[in-house]
Amino acid sequence: QYSLIKDVVSSLKRHRMHEQQFTHHPLLVLSNFGLQQIHIKLMASMFQNMFPSINVHRVNLNSIKRCLLITYNTETQLLDFRHYSVKVVPVGVSKGLKRLLQEKFPNMSRLEDISELL
Repeated sequence: QYSLIKDVVSSLKRHRMHEQQFTHHPLLVLSNFGLQQIHIKLMASMFQNMFPSINVHRVNLNSIKRCLLITYNTETQLLDFRHYSVKVVPVGVSKGLKRLLQEKFPNMSRLEDISELL
């Protein structure tokens, strides 16, 4: 079973698709591939070799825009593919400062001082 991209985009309320999203390879997450059976190891090796490995010490988090989750169901022996879009946002800051960090200039017409924004 599969879905076409136009069907997925039409079902979303707010879709985030941009050209830079596909310039880098996705972060690959394999779930339930730790079994000792040879065909499971072969599938895991195949998926790992489809995408370049990521050096966690050198990777720029802003360059990772997608995540590919592949889950193996041992009961049904089926694979579940999930493809996510990843967005890095600042955490633990005020709403006004978050907008400035995301390069969105906030409406400051109702403010008297910049300190009210921060």
